[in-house]
Amino acid sequence: MLRRSFPILILLPALCLYGPGCGMASKIKKLSETEYGQYIALRPFMTEEERETWLKFKTDAERDEWLKAKKCCVPEQSLWDKFYQYNDVVRKQILDGKVQTGWIKDQVLMAWGAPYDKRKLTGRPAARSELLVYRFERHDDGVVLVYEPGSKTLYKAIGTFTRLVYLDDDRVTSIDEKDGWVEE
Repeated sequence: MLRRSFPILILLPALCLYGPGCGMASKIKKLSETEYGQYIALRPFMTEEERETWLKFKTDAERDEWLKAKKCCVPEQSLWDKFYQYNDVVRKQILDGKVQTGWIKDQVLMAWGAPYDKRKLTGRPAARSELLVYRFERHDDGVVLVYEPGSKTLYKAIGTFTRLVYLDDDRVTSIDEKDGWVEE
């Protein structure tokens, strides 16, 4: 049912396919590989209404023009620029979910979506520090899914783990992986 498979990580949120917003699932399945990558990477920066609007366009060109015109974030930039400001290698790492130290917060959000939990940290050597908590499901076919509450795939998982992403001044300084679902 999923259109894209990564050797290690599948990033399509389960809720998008199985829960609220299910009407979008058929439109998502029809996207080209390039459009699908854009959708996955940019969904954290779009509202539900914006996602639906983008999916209603019939052609790649219409979707690209909408992304180029749609402003977001601070500093203000287009959604197109948010993703395509990175070179091909970094965009592939984002789409493959290969988050690394040194990345900025936006790259993590593009790769793994919204975190399960996040909190501000104090006592670190930075003006702003934050912890992003991501939960993952591991399946027997080697597929790893970013967990989202209400996941319909969790019952098939053979294991779970947590990644704790530490950000100092919006840059990843460390990533810790722990078996099971833990709170930090």
